[in-house]
Amino acid sequence: MKILVCISNVPDTTSKINFTNGDTEFDTNGVQFVINPNDEFGLTRAIWFKEKQGATVHVVNVGGAETEATIRKALAIGADEAIRVNATPTDGFFVAKQLAEIVKEGGYDLVIAGKESLDYNGGMVPGMLAGILGYNFVNSCIGIEVEGTSAKVVREIDGGKETLSVGLPLVVGGQKGIVEEKDLRIPNMRGIMQARTKALAVKEPVAVDAKTKAVKFEKPAAKSACKLVSPDNLDELVNLLHNEAKVI
Repeated sequence: MKILVCISNVPDTTSKINFTNGDTEFDTNGVQFVINPNDEFGLTRAIWFKEKQGATVHVVNVGGAETEATIRKALAIGADEAIRVNATPTDGFFVAKQLAEIVKEGGYDLVIAGKESLDYNGGMVPGMLAGILGYNFVNSCIGIEVEGTSAKVVREIDGGKETLSVGLPLVVGGQKGIVEEKDLRIPNMRGIMQARTKALAVKEPVAVDAKTKAVKFEKPAAKSACKLVSPDNLDELVNLLHNEAKVI
């Protein structure tokens, strides 16, 4: 079985976010980038298939040379080979088209992507990728087993879980639950050293017209100062909740 894991290069959630050029571009200065958490859950599951069923695991990223440290971490975790599409990811459709070309070229049986990246939270790429390829698709995946040419997939739905039987080839949008946080792997020294010699192919992008563009970014409004009310002054509390907070 050949597995392709799609990796997004996203800011660490502890990073301080700023924008430049009139709030039209994300400021990367001083920002630490990591593997998108939903993608890391999927990568860990793919490594499980490698160890238990002899699967081959490749990772792919659409991005510039600055993303290669993140890709090398994926290799250190256990992926066999990596591919970087040398392009700035302008929107979800652009990324999906680039990934589709990699999937077609590689003949992958299973494609695991995070259901969304934690920077833009678009949640579009896995579904569009499956649509372009004509592959089966399961989103919000929290469990997957593969036997032969079929997969048993568990996905999260409102109020519960749903178990599906799906044929390969298959695209899944994974999230926490496909593995748990305790199962995530920290690269050891041996893995880091091996990652330096593993193949990292750089592909040029196919021509695609982006369907959307970011016009402007805006931070959430700062929270107002906390007001303290004496427990003996319930009338003032009711007045504030009614006239200022407007919750009653």
